[in-house]
Amino acid sequence: MDVQHFERITAFIEARLTPLFDAETGSEYGFGMDDTSRALRALRNAVLEASAVKGLIGKRESQDAATRRVIDQSVEHHWDVLRGIARQWEDHADFRREFKRHAWELDAAPAPAAAQG
Repeated sequence: MDVQHFERITAFIEARLTPLFDAETGSEYGFGMDDTSRALRALRNAVLEASAVKGLIGKRESQDAATRRVIDQSVEHHWDVLRGIARQWEDHADFRREFKRHAWELDAAPAPAAAQG
């Protein structure tokens, strides 16, 4: 798995969430103290936290075997979090097949084309 997988899935999710926080819509989604706003903030925070693990991927090779295993477990867990969130928009035109794959399946998969549905 590489950093680009995390960047693609995070960008996909953020593109779905960002309009919900748009002040120009006149909506308080994301900004109010209602349950919907709180849920949107929590979802965005979960996405940001899960995508932050991509910083570990580049450091993996310079670590000992035990540390690599911990990094791999963390990357797999956080990929699964993002994968679960992204699958809520599985019917969206920009959804990629790679968003359905497990982390270890991405290692063996060829790099995806620009628009996979």
